[in-house]
Amino acid sequence: MAIDPVSAARAYQQAAQALQTGGGAAASDSVDFGSLVQDAIRSAGASATQAEQQALAVAGGQADIVDVVTAIAAAETQLQTVIAVRDQVIQAYQEILRMPI
Repeated sequence: MAIDPVSAARAYQQAAQALQTGGGAAASDSVDFGSLVQDAIRSAGASATQAEQQALAVAGGQADIVDVVTAIAAAETQLQTVIAVRDQVIQAYQEILRMPI
């Protein structure tokens, strides 16, 4: 699975902006990686929900197909970014386990 570097950079930028505006970590100066990942997962879920709503609106004749394609592409990009971060975390954990003591 290939992740577009522009999409990944955009996701990291959005996460940084969320932290600066107080949307990420809860009123603390330190960055909590767990809450950052949870916010990314929630955001990916919200994008998927929006894509489903757009698809239902098209089925009802109330929206344009371009909106559905755009919403699905955004949801897919966010999901791929979350999966890429998860894979990197697992890989880093496995590297730590292989370190000699």
